[in-house]
Amino acid sequence: MSKDKNVCTSCDGTGLLADDEGWQYPCTICGGDGIFAKGDPTHPERPINVDDMNRTLE
Repeated sequence: MSKDKNVCTSCDGTGLLADDEGWQYPCTICGGDGIFAKGDPTHPERPINVDDMNRTLE
């Protein structure tokens, strides 16, 4: 992990998150850019659609 203070701690700056099955999807905290700066919104712009197994749907 980078020592940059603006790196998203949720995805460690990669911009991707993965579920327990290994499926990767854009980080919902930083929006997929890997940077979480002061003043960024702390919630997604729209609700996240999930299936019965709580996997994100695109």
